[in-house]
Formats: sequence, structure tokens, C-alpha cells
Amino acid sequence: MPVSLSLDSKIALITGGSRGIGAATVRMFVQAGANVLFSYEKSKTQAEKLVGECGADRCAAIACNLDGTRTAQELVTEAVRRFGRLDILVANHGVWPPEDIPIDRMPDEQWRRTVSVNLDAVFALVKHSVAEMKKRASSGSPAHIVLISSTSGQRGESLHCDYAATKGALISMVKGLSTELAPHHIYVNSVAPGWVDTDMSRPALDDPRTAREIVDKIPLGRVGTPEEIAAPVLFLCTPQASFITGEVFNVNGGAVLAG
Repeated sequence: MPVSLSLDSKIALITGGSRGIGAATVRMFVQAGANVLFSYEKSKTQAEKLVGECGADRCAAIACNLDGTRTAQELVTEAVRRFGRLDILVANHGVWPPEDIPIDRMPDEQWRRTVSVNLDAVFALVKHSVAEMKKRASSGSPAHIVLISSTSGQRGESLHCDYAATKGALISMVKGLSTELAPHHIYVNSVAPGWVDTDMSRPALDDPRTAREIVDKIPLGRVGTPEEIAAPVLFLCTPQASFITGEVFNVNGGAVLAG
């Protein structure tokens, strides 16, 4: 009998869902049977196109600036209002300042914004999502949280200490939350991509010298695709992953081994 990865009737909130890894995850989740609310900040046209592609009865988008802790609760509330509950949170949004900046020249404002978007907003999303998920804990139906970290969160990234610090913090959150929330049937994992062909990484990949240096450090000899990151996110939210929590799922072409 064939095995399929199903999220039949599950309700998912995916941040940063209008493009790149987020959009690929939205598509896969809907194809697997989930209802999805996703957030976007500026890409309204892309968000509306994705909703039309997936079907407005199964997928909805909401504009939201996830800079700090203020707006997370409205996202969670909207997911519950539209679809009745919340089973899955995928915290995918984030910023990666593309300019190489030594620590002694990094502006305080860059540090604050990277932490505010990549870490503070994730804290608030998890906080309010868990409050909703615990309401159904007594039913025994599992809930899932997947935080999108990075290879740089494990081995650091020279000249990008702000980004690496936030992604490393997400991994620590996963480790602690997985044990804290296991009694409530809430699974917490991380997917840690390496270099992926997305809009965020495009400035680096469009530079021939930088792109060559990037690919030379990836044992598989290429960068990943958004779909190659979305598929493990999907897997971690299915019954096939029912004995996995607190894990960092590396999806980086072997790059984390070569640092």
C-alpha cells in the first residue's frame, strides 16, 4: 500500500508565506489536505496569486509586519477565527542583512531589527499558538511547531553574527520547548536550511564570485530549492513523524558537515 504524507483537515499558520520557502510550504500543506493561513509583509500581489492557486476556501493570506512581539497574537487569532482552531505553526519569516559587516562596525539598529524579527516575533508566535494548542491537548490530538533555523545557527556565520545568533537561539528554543510541551502533545522541531535559491539569497547568488564560493562549500555542489525545504517541514507535521520532537532537521546539501 502506498504511503502518503497527509495533513487532512489540519489547520496551519505559516509566516512569511508569500514567496520562497514559505510559498512552497503553503502549496505542499494545501496539497496534503491542510487549511492554511499565511502571513506576508509587502508581497501582496504574490500573496493573492498564491491564494488563488491554492483556493480561497482552503487558503488565506494576511498582511502583517512581524517586527517585534506586537502583531503575533492577531495572526493566531485570525487563523482560529477563519478555520476554528490551530494545529500547526511554521515560523518561517525572517531577515538576512546581505551586506558583510564586521562586529565592530555593525550598527546597533541592524542588530536590534534582526533580533526583533527573527527571534522576538517567533517567541510571540509560539507563545500565543501554544495557548491555543493547549485548549485541545486533552483530546490527545497532536499539534506541531516547526521553526525555520539555519546552518548558520549551528556553526555561525562570519560577518553576519546578528543572523547567526538569532538562528542559534531558535534551535535552543526548540530543545527546551520540546520537553516542556511534550506532555501537552505538542511536537516542536526545527528545519535548518543551508543556501537556498530564494529572493532573500538572490543578491549573493547573483554575484558570480560569491556564488562560486557558496557552492564550493556544499558537498552536493549546488544550492537547494524552496521545495526541498518545504518537504521536510511537511514531514515533521505528519503522523509519520510521531516519535520525533526536539530535533534539528538539516537540509543543506551536507554543508553543515563541511564548515
